[in-house]
Amino acid sequence: MKFIRFIQENRSEPKIGWIYNDFVGEIEGNLFGEYRRLEATIPIENVRLLAPILPGKIVAVGWNYIDHAKEFDRAIPEYPTIFLKPPSTIIGTGEAIVLPEVSERVEHEAELAIVIGKRAKSVIPENAFFHVFGYTVANDITARDLQMKDETFTRGKGFDTFCPIGPWIETDFEPADAVVTCRVNTELRQMASTRDMIFPIPAIIAYISSIMTLMPGDMILTGTPAGTSPIYAGNVIETQIEGIGQLVNPVTKPNRSVPY
Repeated sequence: MKFIRFIQENRSEPKIGWIYNDFVGEIEGNLFGEYRRLEATIPIENVRLLAPILPGKIVAVGWNYIDHAKEFDRAIPEYPTIFLKPPSTIIGTGEAIVLPEVSERVEHEAELAIVIGKRAKSVIPENAFFHVFGYTVANDITARDLQMKDETFTRGKGFDTFCPIGPWIETDFEPADAVVTCRVNTELRQMASTRDMIFPIPAIIAYISSIMTLMPGDMILTGTPAGTSPIYAGNVIETQIEGIGQLVNPVTKPNRSVPY
């Protein structure tokens, strides 16, 4: 099932919904607890899709594909390399990635994202999927020059708009062998299968939950394949995962008319 956040025409209040045959229905209640689906009667073309979740925290995994580690001359990790992205990085499909003025090299990183549905603490791998609500498409936008300059990933990964996700959360998805692609202006830049992950999803959830408690609505980025490359103002980034959908984001420069 596809779950969304959306704004309906002529309304400003975001709502939670679900999609059925290109129609949208509202959700009443707690998406991670008890909820009720209202009839899907709103044509999907009459709504604007927002980021499908506003996560409490975003935990990302680095160097989780062998070819990506090799292209950066990194050793294959013995355990997951994790870092945090602030929730303020979140944008939805159709929204613009804004290039920071302090960076000269910003790159795309297509990724499968896990949305946590049940509290997870010290989970064993065999029980990991019990805590998963669903999956979405993500792009871990990275100021590569700043990432390489700093001792931590925080600045290079943490600018506003640096975590596009969407277009929805898919609960009927098999993550073991799905193709992840990224295109820039329709040119294919990244393509790999999730089967190529060094650490599969159960191992990732078990490892992260041994360090910090994962709460409903938290999100995990599972790493990017090889092929990351620079993006520039005027580009359009298409990030797609087989079985979920496509995330589309234009790239822009900062709007200098907005005061800082």
